[in-house]
Amino acid sequence: MSNLGAYQTFTTIAKKFGGVKNLIGIIATGSATIGAAGGIGAYVGGKKIVNNIKKRKTLKDVTLKDDIIYKVIKKGESNEGLKFEIGNEFRVLEADGEAILIEIIGDTNNPYFVSADLLHLISNYK
Repeated sequence: MSNLGAYQTFTTIAKKFGGVKNLIGIIATGSATIGAAGGIGAYVGGKKIVNNIKKRKTLKDVTLKDDIIYKVIKKGESNEGLKFEIGNEFRVLEADGEAILIEIIGDTNNPYFVSADLLHLISNYK
């Protein structure tokens, strides 16, 4: 099996850009620029969503079928790195299938999205 066709195409394109080093530099710069712009856009968009949820989800706005405060009974950590210690308390703000939006009592960085499975394993949340 030969990769001569791909090599020939690459070298032909590289010649148009003044050589292989120039082509690789252009590709790397373009990739970094696109990656940075995409990362910044995702961060800004995600931050906006979280801020909107925080604005809407103040304690007086929570209208759930129950306003239960749950307790962590076993240490755990979410996939996103959120650590739960025994005795932590949280309130469920919204639930959508597997994704649960919680407020950890006494935490200033609320709210957090956590999996329902994790909450079932580490707390009295049912």
